[in-house]
Amino acid sequence: MARGQQSGDGLRSLIVSQLPPRPSDRYGADVLSGDWKAPKRGRSTPVAAERGLVVEEVETGWVGAVVRVEKAGRMHVVHLEDRRGRTKGFPLGPGFQVDGRPVTLTAPRVASEAALATARQAQARTASGSVAVHGARARVASGSRLYVEGRHDAELVEKVWGDDLRVEGVVVELMDGVDDLAGIITDFGPGPGRRIGVLVDHLVPGTKEARIVDQARALPGLKNDVLVLGHPYVDVWQSVRPERLGWERWPVIPRGTSWKHGICAALGWPHDTQADIARAWKRILGTVRSYADLEPTLLASVEELIDFVTAPTTD
Repeated sequence: MARGQQSGDGLRSLIVSQLPPRPSDRYGADVLSGDWKAPKRGRSTPVAAERGLVVEEVETGWVGAVVRVEKAGRMHVVHLEDRRGRTKGFPLGPGFQVDGRPVTLTAPRVASEAALATARQAQARTASGSVAVHGARARVASGSRLYVEGRHDAELVEKVWGDDLRVEGVVVELMDGVDDLAGIITDFGPGPGRRIGVLVDHLVPGTKEARIVDQARALPGLKNDVLVLGHPYVDVWQSVRPERLGWERWPVIPRGTSWKHGICAALGWPHDTQADIARAWKRILGTVRSYADLEPTLLASVEELIDFVTAPTTD
């Protein structure tokens, strides 16, 4: 390299070194490069709410260890126990921190697997406790029928025994009361392959219902094809276990007061109109998950009636 070129390079270096320093680029080369929307502490990551995990609920600042996760209605709740032994519940999901990092708490895997196993087990049984027949189509209606007093009875039977009845092809009919039970049975025309089973409310010795049933049972020539059974409850509502409504027992409604209206009043539910009564029944029916939520007396009668109308005849 020529000596003149070396001198020129040295001069340029000297000039550059004497220039004022460049202001720093406070925004960097590209203000939009990278994850510029990310929170300072980073993005929330999912973490299973396993028992013993210490977390902080960011809104209240509550810090505690996970003691349990449970389902309340349609929402999962995580319960955190602080160092003083106090426990507080929070909705499972975002809004927590673990070691200063934002997390979204999810249901623990063990609980999820247990819930899945429970769901699969439930699918193996119908609400009546029978083995579920998956993929089977409802049969064409058989000649036999199951009669009940009213709509509420029919809806309860459908909820618990509906799957069984469809597999057997048995139709549930409404009587709208039992005052003309003998006429209903006669008009049906029972016979071989055409049986009728009847479920009667408040079938207690000495009652009007008991006298009506005795007259129907006395009809000639129908003994083998007619079965009338009942339960002792004033209304089919009462066949739902009271624990499902938070009671130890159903309240006694004074004479002269409509039983259903009295029950709604005891529950603090509206009961001025028929629509109110219908909504009340829907709420009660909604508490029934399976046969285990019904009184044994009703279960025994319905099961026997279904066996009767589905039994093969040899007549």
